[in-house]
Amino acid sequence: MSFKKLNSWAKVNLSLNVIKRLPNKHHEIESLITFIQFSDEIKIKIIDKAKHKISFSGKFSKGISKNNTIVRLLNLLERKKLIKNKKFEIKVTKNIPQKSGMGGGSMNAACVLKYLMKKKIVSISAKKAKELAYKIGADVVLGLEKKNSILLRNGKTIRLNDKLNFHVLITIPKIGCSTRDIFSRVRKFSKPSYFKRNKIFFGTKNLVQSNNDLENIVFKKYSIIKNLKYFFSSLPDVVFARMTGTGSAVVAYFKSKNAAKNAAKIFKNKYKGYWYIISKTI
Repeated sequence: MSFKKLNSWAKVNLSLNVIKRLPNKHHEIESLITFIQFSDEIKIKIIDKAKHKISFSGKFSKGISKNNTIVRLLNLLERKKLIKNKKFEIKVTKNIPQKSGMGGGSMNAACVLKYLMKKKIVSISAKKAKELAYKIGADVVLGLEKKNSILLRNGKTIRLNDKLNFHVLITIPKIGCSTRDIFSRVRKFSKPSYFKRNKIFFGTKNLVQSNNDLENIVFKKYSIIKNLKYFFSSLPDVVFARMTGTGSAVVAYFKSKNAAKNAAKIFKNKYKGYWYIISKTI
């Protein structure tokens, strides 16, 4: 059997509000999320072996845990007897930086689960898929649909079909941010802003006025990320700039590809040797 090639798309948080700390030390959050035309590449096939074979390669593959999201997904599906005796070989080329806030690992698990459902290897309802996704990781459910999404404080996700049409410049410093560490430092909370489906949330005016509540926490610990954010905010023709998730990636949003390309030239002159990409929202 030949490999099936899949794209595991990166997500970015256009906004992120931390509402409160829960008794289990997790946090209630809400967020506006979109996806960009940048992905990890996954190859998958059924194999006649006793165990799954999962491997990672690529620029950002170093240090991935043996208990990664794909392993956890397959183990969960086996415990639930949803893949019976089937075993898989899965090869992942990691283009999305780890600990960047772009959901690389979470989107990998979502991508594999979607594929297994599409091929009817796993026969479950959309509701059941969401329940399984949450057991793998809080962000996994976001990757089940490649659409602009409103994450509500109760954990439910509203999907919209509208396109954003932003061109983006994204960079990361040579550090990664631990989600657990950053959230453990949260002391201030926001009032909820998202309660229902509303296209206005994704309007440019609203996005410019939105925030990522975790930025100030990250900026206090990593001044380089703060400097990148303010540098991006000063670039010509930038609409807005914001850190995604818990960092360390910073994203600048533009209305045209040329504006993003020109900004990248300015960025490269000042921050030599930094990883970056130019992409577009999906």
